[in-house]
Amino acid sequence: MFDVTLLWSVMPTLAEGAWLTLTLTASVILVGTALAFPVALCRNSRSSGLRAAANAYVLFFRGTPSLVQLFLLYYGAGQFETVRESFLWPVLRDPFWCVVIALGLNSASYTGKTLAAALAAIPRGTREAAFILGLGRPHAFWFIDLPLAVRTALPALGNEIILTCKATSLASTVTLLELTGTARLLTSETYAPYEVFLGAGIVYLALNYTLVCGIRALESALNRQH
Repeated sequence: MFDVTLLWSVMPTLAEGAWLTLTLTASVILVGTALAFPVALCRNSRSSGLRAAANAYVLFFRGTPSLVQLFLLYYGAGQFETVRESFLWPVLRDPFWCVVIALGLNSASYTGKTLAAALAAIPRGTREAAFILGLGRPHAFWFIDLPLAVRTALPALGNEIILTCKATSLASTVTLLELTGTARLLTSETYAPYEVFLGAGIVYLALNYTLVCGIRALESALNRQH
């Protein structure tokens, strides 16, 4: 029988796990965004080699499951002695950073492709106007092209943020007690999976609804400035 009292009793504990979910989401988005810029630039490069490298990166990370990528990094890296003896080992043996790196690399493939398309869609006349005004190529990119591309790609980037928030549930498979991990622990203690995971679903819904509202507010603000 459904126990409402149990559902509400686990909500504070689930909310504590949600803080780690938000921390992971923010960290993954930062890493993914930082890596997305070179991916986007390489996809739009005149060099066939850079385009091929970027396309191969996107193909691999978009074409394989995030869980497999996480397991390859978390469980696979430690099999190599050179990795265990390198300066990277303190990071790669930490499940938090493995999740951030694995999901960040995955997010960069989606974000990079989106930004590449947005940059390619900028009218040539916009760049020509920037050059006429005396802006060099780097300044035209940072002050003209990039802001326009981000504004164009913002709806798709917002979707990526929501997907990343949900993807952090994979962290529970490598011992992290974020929202899903906390729910699994509570289930083993209470033997009430329905109530516990329903509570986790409610918290995820609240988190993602808040993110959606924030993204919509940002879109509205940018549209008013346009």
